[in-house]
Amino acid sequence: MEGNTTYPLFLGNQSHTNNTCSRDNVLKTVVFPVLYSCLFLLGLSLNGVAAWVFFRIPSKSHFIIYLKNIVVADVIMTFTFPFKVLSDSNMASTGLRIFVCRVSSVLFYLTMYISILFFGLISIDRCRKTLKPFRGTNAARLARRKLLSGAIWTFLLVLCLPNVILTRKTPPSSYFRCSDLKTAAGLYWHEVVNHVCQVIFWGNLVTVIVCYTLITKELYKSYARAQAHSSGGTICRAPGGASTRKPHQAKRKMNANVFLVLAVFFVCFVPFHFARVPYTMSQTRVVPFDCQLKLFFFQLKESTLFLSSLNSLLDPLIYFFLCQSFRATLFKTLQLPPGSCSRLTGRGSDTDTGSAALKDSSVCA
Repeated sequence: MEGNTTYPLFLGNQSHTNNTCSRDNVLKTVVFPVLYSCLFLLGLSLNGVAAWVFFRIPSKSHFIIYLKNIVVADVIMTFTFPFKVLSDSNMASTGLRIFVCRVSSVLFYLTMYISILFFGLISIDRCRKTLKPFRGTNAARLARRKLLSGAIWTFLLVLCLPNVILTRKTPPSSYFRCSDLKTAAGLYWHEVVNHVCQVIFWGNLVTVIVCYTLITKELYKSYARAQAHSSGGTICRAPGGASTRKPHQAKRKMNANVFLVLAVFFVCFVPFHFARVPYTMSQTRVVPFDCQLKLFFFQLKESTLFLSSLNSLLDPLIYFFLCQSFRATLFKTLQLPPGSCSRLTGRGSDTDTGSAALKDSSVCA
């Protein structure tokens, strides 16, 4: 558990600290504001397009429902970046810094953990489709997934709302921590939220690892069967005599795309949650740390937090490479020729033949 001298999950802005070891370092006040500014511009563009495209697609599968929720979370997260830029670069007024503590940072962490939960659900869905590729869906199952999505948003909103309401004290000086604005009940509630967020992350980390271990084993079996089937050395040729790619070669490209979810999860969320452990220890009074070590852990935490923010920029890769419905709608909207999609994805076509599990990953069905 992080102590009251830090700015942990849902506590608010983690920038304005009374700790002189980290208040005015260049990384916090210059480098990260520039990076977050770039991230805001790129993220706003990509997620704006993603939201516009996705909400023209009917929610015909569990996968699409989960992706739509991630799009909404990413858009909200992206709009918190300008407030963080102003706050970290010391250009924000006291009122704006209070807003960052009460609202902006709370929304940032809210959307982060919503994304983590839906990444877990996507992993379960991909695992189910790989192990049981011919199990379809129906209106009742889709309705249950929509209710589950609404329950997740409601639960986390209710969980973090007291952090907004109970952050109402007057700042003691121009240099204040977000914890200085919280009442005693607010500090206690923050500790509760912190524990819940730890459970969310570690539970979903285990879920993702288990699901993709099962997916890997199943895809290896599928690849082994394809290799055995093609061991006779037959070569497919087009009517003109030119050789064509064998079906199992197309499958292998799709196999790699399936692991995009795993890659984004580990790049964006795992480093931050591991870095928080030593950072928390450095900020408590239980274990003494010198100033330089505290600064190092602070910079490590801020660097991994930026990786978590990068999730809003990497998620569109998942939409594009794993969802044919998204690609088809995007290319139709941009009025690009049909061959553009296959050139960008590296596939022969968007209707690749192959196992139902792999095809499902391509079409979001």
